Amino acid sequence: MASLRDIRKRIRSVKNTRQITKAMKMVAAAKLRKAQDAIIAARPYASMLDQIISDLVTRSGGEELAHPLLTSRPVRKVELVVLTSDRGLAGGFNSNVIRRASRFVYENSGLEVEISTVGRKGNDFFRQRGQKMRKDFGQLYQRLDYPHASQVAEELSARFLKGEVDAVYVVYNEFISAINQKVTLAQLLPLQTLSVGTATAAQAGQMPPPDVAPTPALVDFKYEPGRQDVLDRLVPQAVSIKLYRSLLESVASEHGARMSAMDNATSNATDMIASLSLTYNRTRQAVITNELMEIVSGAEALK
Repeated sequence: MASLRDIRKRIRSVKNTRQITKAMKMVAAAKLRKAQDAIIAARPYASMLDQIISDLVTRSGGEELAHPLLTSRPVRKVELVVLTSDRGLAGGFNSNVIRRASRFVYENSGLEVEISTVGRKGNDFFRQRGQKMRKDFGQLYQRLDYPHASQVAEELSARFLKGEVDAVYVVYNEFISAINQKVTLAQLLPLQTLSVGTATAAQAGQMPPPDVAPTPALVDFKYEPGRQDVLDRLVPQAVSIKLYRSLLESVASEHGARMSAMDNATSNATDMIASLSLTYNRTRQAVITNELMEIVSGAEALK
């Protein structure tokens, strides 16, 4: 049986741990509020941009509209962008994304798959297992904004246009609520719209359903200087917005997962303290009873 001193030390240790987990929960909750506002603000813009591009291509009126980033081709080389976090203590946030990315690599073993990572956890995992890595976009979360996300999207688009890669996918946690995140695998390139087929996705076998199915516009517009010029401007921007939205979703999901994990850890610590306190009181009572019995036995022996 553990001594009273050992139990007291254990109770103090658990109390200190509870203070840490409670503080981490409060910090995650504060960060979650800001990240949630950012993703809620970004979603309507991203959806409307997809709808504009789709309407533009659909209502071309016999005019041949095309863009290289919308063009599908036979898939031989695929790049997978894995969005994880730099830190742990977030429940299954990182492990769920890594598991989905590993399954994608296994299911497409007949293709040449390169992995790029955003977040230290994913980078460490795949490097330790000898997976072919292309690039780690380190420190992107520390300076996460649209210009930096756009730079990453432009790099991926340039590789696609040069033929260095035939398709680009991104896997991340989509934010649903503070306690619920959904692992999502989305095709980034070639860009998918309502009017663009999914031949590339069918060949890769991994294209998820579109996030939003907007209703086509009932009226058309006059375009200046022209439809093709507008399309050339909007398509690269849509790729950047899609990647930026994925990053925002991942950040919000991380804070939500960490807040839930720390809340559970705080509750478990409270339960453990109650159990240890009960054990301490019972042990203390047993020690006092034993001492009283020794005293009485000694007094009886002196008579």
